[in-house]
Amino acid sequence: MSSSLAENLARFRKARNLSQEELAAAASVGVDTVGRIERGERRTTRPATVAKLARVLAVTPDALLGLLPAAHAVRDAEVARLRQAITASAEVPGLDDLADTDDISDPASLAKASHATWRAYVDGRHGELLHALPVLLTDARRLVHATTGDANAAAQQLLSTAYRLGAGIAGRLDMDDLAWTVAERALAAARKSGNPEIDSAISLRYLVWTLIKQGRTEDAERVAVKAAEQIEPRMLDRDTTRAGVFGNLLFNAANAALRSGSGDRANDLLAIAQSAALRAGRDNATEAAIFGPRVAAFQAVDHAVRLGDPETALRLADRIAEPQGPVPAFWEAGHRLHLAHAAAQLRRDQLAVDLLSEARDLAPDWVQRQPLGATVMRGLVDRATRRRGRRFAELAAHYGVL
Repeated sequence: MSSSLAENLARFRKARNLSQEELAAAASVGVDTVGRIERGERRTTRPATVAKLARVLAVTPDALLGLLPAAHAVRDAEVARLRQAITASAEVPGLDDLADTDDISDPASLAKASHATWRAYVDGRHGELLHALPVLLTDARRLVHATTGDANAAAQQLLSTAYRLGAGIAGRLDMDDLAWTVAERALAAARKSGNPEIDSAISLRYLVWTLIKQGRTEDAERVAVKAAEQIEPRMLDRDTTRAGVFGNLLFNAANAALRSGSGDRANDLLAIAQSAALRAGRDNATEAAIFGPRVAAFQAVDHAVRLGDPETALRLADRIAEPQGPVPAFWEAGHRLHLAHAAAQLRRDQLAVDLLSEARDLAPDWVQRQPLGATVMRGLVDRATRRRGRRFAELAAHYGVL
């Protein structure tokens, strides 16, 4: 929903750390004009005045008037190569990307490239990811095409991983239909890999996430629970990969249950995942799963926020132990965003600003794609009754308030 000129002018001015007097002087308009616009006392404003104000605020007149989407909205051009790489198919004449089959990457080099691309994904380096993933997808398909037997099964596993990364980034960019398509392709490749049970469960997790984003929460919970039941670790099972995939599926199932309005069932599912995390004993981050005690504790905070209990969320956060193993930057950043939301709900605005700053420093590119960060920052800007300084203005710009 677009905002009015009055709301936008006040928001952009505070986000630029300008007083009404400073904005008026820089735009060569009367300070009374600025005040009356912000208070909504002017029904019409001359286009020339809007243009002057927009110039000083470094936005377009249409953005100031609320006629354009946010500056951080995704353009198709940003993901054109990725879309092309995902939808390439030997079954469609003209869309086959296997023409240069003489240039086949060896499995070891492709596995190294796959891990590097995954690192870009978990670190939230979207520019690097969007550059590398189309190449990885193409090379993995060529290796599948060129191999047989065990070598083909290994290539299918690499291809499944590449497709999962495609599903992940498409979901982050709110391209839900594309995310579903590529997650299905990940599942198809997983079923032909050398470890189809685990690889299929991992791929189903991405399908579940896509279902949640599509609002199909009951379907998402059902799929996640069934997939988790099929790979549930036994009591003395120390397989960290199996435990991680199992726990991640339950995280998704709990998230879906919560969105369906069943907080009790969500808490039950989360409790099972937390028990598995405690048995795991340490945090771990691999292409298969990101799981462990700290990660599970983050989920508990997230659920408290979603249940509308910010005080419990902040109290739970105080009890979270330091990581016992690697936890990706975007998980840490996401945790700060949820805490910032809780702090803002309690009108602890300075704490919210500090947490938004930490999230930005941990995963600057990733947080720009998160609606929660923008929502919290926008609320803080709207609520500010005075200028908040340079850091506040920089955060407002980073989170897309401008």
